[in-house]
Amino acid sequence: MDNASPTRAVLFCTPAAPALLPAPQQSDDTGPRKLKRSYILTPLSSFSTLSSTHSANKTQHQKWKQPVASVLEIGGVKIVKDDVVRDDPTNNVPDTIFSKLGVQLHRRAQHPIGILKNAIYNYFDVNYSGKFDKFDDLCPIVSVKQNFDDVLVPEDHVSRSYNDTYYIDPETVLRCHTSAHQAELLTEGHTHFLVTGDVYRRDSIDSTHYPVFHQMEGVRVFSPAECEASGMDATSYAAGDLKKCLEGLARHLFGAVEMRWVDSYFPFTNPSFELEIYFQEKWLEVLGCGVMEQEILKRTGKINNVAWAFGLGLERLAMVLFEIPDIRLFWSTDERFTSQFSQGQLGVKFKPFSKFPPCYKDMSFWINDSFTENNLCEVVRGIAGDLVEEVRLIDNFTNKKGMTSHCYRIAYRSMERSLTDEEINQLQGNVREVAQSKLNVVLR
Repeated sequence: MDNASPTRAVLFCTPAAPALLPAPQQSDDTGPRKLKRSYILTPLSSFSTLSSTHSANKTQHQKWKQPVASVLEIGGVKIVKDDVVRDDPTNNVPDTIFSKLGVQLHRRAQHPIGILKNAIYNYFDVNYSGKFDKFDDLCPIVSVKQNFDDVLVPEDHVSRSYNDTYYIDPETVLRCHTSAHQAELLTEGHTHFLVTGDVYRRDSIDSTHYPVFHQMEGVRVFSPAECEASGMDATSYAAGDLKKCLEGLARHLFGAVEMRWVDSYFPFTNPSFELEIYFQEKWLEVLGCGVMEQEILKRTGKINNVAWAFGLGLERLAMVLFEIPDIRLFWSTDERFTSQFSQGQLGVKFKPFSKFPPCYKDMSFWINDSFTENNLCEVVRGIAGDLVEEVRLIDNFTNKKGMTSHCYRIAYRSMERSLTDEEINQLQGNVREVAQSKLNVVLR
């Protein structure tokens, strides 16, 4: 339920501009896929494969650019690159995103994301011994049905657009949230489970947003007898149990903090809530949750049951608990970062090891009706990778002819080394060239 980045609450994005590509057709697949057992991919294509053809300085880039494998294996499933990334208008997965498949930071016990995951596991093991099944190796390639339809996301919801989601083809996506596995696990008979995994969203570029992040989903199903024994109506009983569980989890992670519940909205829960805690002198949103919509339970064969579900973003919480200032650092392989963390040590404060200055470059252009900021960010990421720190709109005006101009300020900065003027100028030149050709903007 938590959205794509540490600063955003839940699955959903704020409304965005029209997508560059046409709206996807819905899948007629009516059955859940067995992600851990088998997966068949139809050869597809890539909307943009930029990084390999526009490297500025190969010697310099080799220091930071992660190689792209041709075959990955996740949960026993082999994924061939050509089946995920190809040159076709229905595919918008770039090399830079494919390279993150299979990394699975949440399964690394000495990484902040893995440390946090295991701390949450520990809470459930202690308080619900043996009850919750754990899944952390489910394939991130899912059907549109699993990602949206099965959790009741409306057909016109912004999160379905090509501007927000990575589509492999019109019926297959990289999961936007771990809720994509909810219906399948319920159908298989699981009544208490935690799902952790990497999720993918096309997003803006700044210190708290990244196109790949990690979520944990929790679900608990109650039998009719449990609800009747409580003497309460089923919805009130489930909501009360949910809040008690998650307040305990917040204390487990953050200590004796002040908390408050805020009413919210999600398509798949009703009522829906967000939990906030008062931490380091400000209110921090921790997670989204609620009582599962009965329609989801009915579709999975649980007609007389009630259930709760929650979702949280691991990066959001890890950045606070470990005091990590930039989301790009989670992907660093620099020993000055990785050596600071140890298995089971939650909340060790990160010690900055570099203060390299940013370099700012501005780019102005006339936009067209199909332009979106997310598409621009994909272009910049495809060329500069993790050397880009922020892309920010600093000027926007419309002339008398009705033409609209945007000026974006791009901040380049490595967390590990100084960038040269030659390297930055080459990167910016490539960004301008590709933005003009791929996004059909007119440079000023």
